[in-house]
Amino acid sequence: MSTRIGTVFTQELRLARRNLWVALATVVLALFALALAFFAAGQGAALDADVLSLTSASLATLSVYLIPLIALLMSYDSFAGEIERGALALTFATPVRRWEVFVAKFLAQCAAVGLSIVLAYSIAGLAVLPLFGAGPEGIAAWLRLIGSSVALGAVFVAVGLMLSAFSGRTARAAALAIGTWLVLVVLYDLALLGGIMAAGEGPFASHVFPWLVIANPADAFRLYNLASLDTAPVAGIDGLARTLPFPPVAALGALALWLGAMVGLGIFRTKRIVP
Repeated sequence: MSTRIGTVFTQELRLARRNLWVALATVVLALFALALAFFAAGQGAALDADVLSLTSASLATLSVYLIPLIALLMSYDSFAGEIERGALALTFATPVRRWEVFVAKFLAQCAAVGLSIVLAYSIAGLAVLPLFGAGPEGIAAWLRLIGSSVALGAVFVAVGLMLSAFSGRTARAAALAIGTWLVLVVLYDLALLGGIMAAGEGPFASHVFPWLVIANPADAFRLYNLASLDTAPVAGIDGLARTLPFPPVAALGALALWLGAMVGLGIFRTKRIVP
């Protein structure tokens, strides 16, 4: 089993390298991280806050937009494109089991996304440390950001693979991926803010709103990173994240549930694909 998964895993990593996904994602994330780090350095003196803590807060908000988009763009074509090209039929004709194909693709693309995140954020952190220094709180916040960003990327890789397996066509998979990103990352928060403003202080704000926030993987990611950063100035959904009646670790549980559900749905659909 490990040999079959390893073979598909290696092929997927070669495709990611050939398509320059890792290099492109690393450059984009590193540029944004560096820009935010040096901007936070200017704010750090005024706020008497650690530069890495401020940068972590800014990147936690920006990563919600970039990392899911990168993960979806990397994964949406995995099954749909191979179905159209006829490559998936050849893969299924080998002794490899279908669930192993899904798991191998998932692991390879998680490795590609995770490598991009670790490289980009490490570059930014190492660029800031010699110039401005960092305390234990800032380093801990930076490590939390890197780890949770990899987890967020894994969730949306699983979402992209699941959508690709269900759609069966590249154009349809691309439309579903972009639509999913818009709903979960952009429109969901707008709907929550509209709902909390319309409802005011009442049952919705105290009992429904907290569960709706943590139910979204993007908001769960921000909740985990921002809940313990008291020195970082935030507003909107990010500011409300600090008032939710959940410990930060609950957000990691929400990400784990999303990951398990998306991988399960993807494997279920992969077993029923007719290439």
